[in-house]
Amino acid sequence: MSPGTGAALRLLAASVDAKAVAEIGTGCGVSGIHLLHGMRPDGVLTTVDPEPEHQQFARQAFRACGFASNRARFIPGRALEVLPRLADAGYDLVFCDGDRLEYLDYLAESLRLLRPGGLVVFEGIFANGRTVDSGPQPTEVLKLRELLRTVRESQELVPSLLPVGDGLLCAVKR
Repeated sequence: MSPGTGAALRLLAASVDAKAVAEIGTGCGVSGIHLLHGMRPDGVLTTVDPEPEHQQFARQAFRACGFASNRARFIPGRALEVLPRLADAGYDLVFCDGDRLEYLDYLAESLRLLRPGGLVVFEGIFANGRTVDSGPQPTEVLKLRELLRTVRESQELVPSLLPVGDGLLCAVKR
C-alpha cells in the first residue's frame, strides 16, 4: 500500500468519526494500522481474511504500533461467508481490499452493513492502469468496470474516485 493510500484511509476514517470499521482483506495489517490511526480512540476494527497467517502478522503489527488488543477483532474466513453474520447498519466504514472478482458482492454487503452517512472504500480500482486501457481485458478488470458503473449509477451512493495508489473508489451511503 502506498503512503498516499494509507494517508487517505486515515483521513477517511477520521472524516466519518469511525467507531466501527469492517475491513475485507487483512493482509499483513498495513491498511488496518492506517484505519486504526484515523478511528476514534475507542473504535474497533473488524478484519476478515481467509488466511489465518495474515491475521497473525497483522495482530503483531497492531501490537507493535501500540494498539490495545481490544481495538481489533480478527475473523478468519472468506468475506462472503463472514459478512452476512455482521450487524446491519453497524459500521461507519467498510474497506474492501479482497478478491476483486467479488467486489460487486462486497458492495451489496457493505450497503447493508453501513449506517446512513457511512463510507465504503474499494482499493486497487485502477488495476495498474488496466481499468482505463482500451484493449481486451481480463475478467478482473471487467468486474472493476462494472463496479464503477454500479456505484456511479446508484441513487443511494455519493461516489468519488481518488487517484492515490492504485485508485480508491469511495462512496458515502445516503
